Amino acid sequence: MNILQLTFAILKPHITKNPIALEQIKYIILTSKFKIVKSKRKTITMQEAEEFYVEHKHKFFYNRLVTFMTSGPSDLLILAKENAIKDWRTLMGPTKAYRAHFEAPDSIRGKFGLSDTRNATHGSDSEESARREIRIFFPEFDVDKWYREEEPLFRNDKVAFYEERFLHQPNT
Repeated sequence: MNILQLTFAILKPHITKNPIALEQIKYIILTSKFKIVKSKRKTITMQEAEEFYVEHKHKFFYNRLVTFMTSGPSDLLILAKENAIKDWRTLMGPTKAYRAHFEAPDSIRGKFGLSDTRNATHGSDSEESARREIRIFFPEFDVDKWYREEEPLFRNDKVAFYEERFLHQPNT
């Protein structure tokens, strides 16, 4: 098995408000063999949303996006798996919900996306983006330290899953 890759994921506010959709997406994550390295539920602050979506600042949908993303709690996740970025993006499906409904109806966005803004999930598009996004929402998390100290434990299944916290942790 190759080294695991980290990616950052958000389950957006309309998903955390819908227990059935939330449980189905969590089930998809687990059955797709992702390990949950970090997991927390929080309402994203306006400052975090502005930093996170800085590349969209001058686009027509920016205000709608940051307003929605700060409207209620989201589940923020650091996921690990071989090819985590590509695999998570494939599971999510197309960004635009109407495309997802037709082109990838079995994808997360095909099933649970409501609009381009309320498209159910976010996933990093590169390792560089994953590092930046993790730093915004998990500032205490040291990616390099995780690769040095914990990645081999996760890769070799020396972790336990705690369902109530939706989290894998190394066996100690």
